[in-house]
Amino acid sequence: MIADPSLTTKMTQERLDLVRPLFGPEVAVAACDPLADPPVPFAEETACLSPRAVEKRRREFAAGRAAAHQAMRDLGQVPRPIVISDSRAPIWPQGLTGSITHTKSCALAAVAPADALRAIGIDVEEDTPLKDDLVPAICSDRERAWLSKQDDPGQMGKLIFSAKEAAYKCQYMISKRFFGFDGMELEVTPDVDSPGQSGRFLARFTADQLPFQRGFSIEGAFVIGAGIIFTMATLKKE
Repeated sequence: MIADPSLTTKMTQERLDLVRPLFGPEVAVAACDPLADPPVPFAEETACLSPRAVEKRRREFAAGRAAAHQAMRDLGQVPRPIVISDSRAPIWPQGLTGSITHTKSCALAAVAPADALRAIGIDVEEDTPLKDDLVPAICSDRERAWLSKQDDPGQMGKLIFSAKEAAYKCQYMISKRFFGFDGMELEVTPDVDSPGQSGRFLARFTADQLPFQRGFSIEGAFVIGAGIIFTMATLKKE
């Protein structure tokens, strides 16, 4: 079933307004609703999809590309195809860096000039608790101790999952290295004015992932609202 366009447009805008303040002026952020009718991607992008891709996957892919294309326009550029590498990571057009994320009801993209940022990583999740049986695979002992002190450990567990996804995507743009959830450990600092609903985090490498060394931290931020948990991480130019 396709959602009512008037409702999806309002919710999409609400989510975009929620996440945009996390970024500096050099980053363009855009959103698209997979439950509406996303614009058709470029042919080169559609060719990246498996012929066996289900309708849900096709909608989310199209919505993510549509958001990225809009972000390019917001930077004053003509939209260009974003194809994928053998590792399934997006290949950004020359001169740009960015990140795309989506759930069944929300697709977001953040794009910046490559001379402004080294890399961006973003992640969006539905605001539902992290399943208890996933916590040991995602959270370190230290993170689990932090969760035990939170008012809503299920929600904060999902936040840790999302923040690690964003930081991982950010570092992958540079290292091209795969590793598990134990490859980073988070330090979360909620905003004083809105504890638990927004704040910042550091994602610290627990082992060398060249060119990053153990102990190196990627900075990020998060916000929770409008039914989603959103996280972002960036690497500034050296």
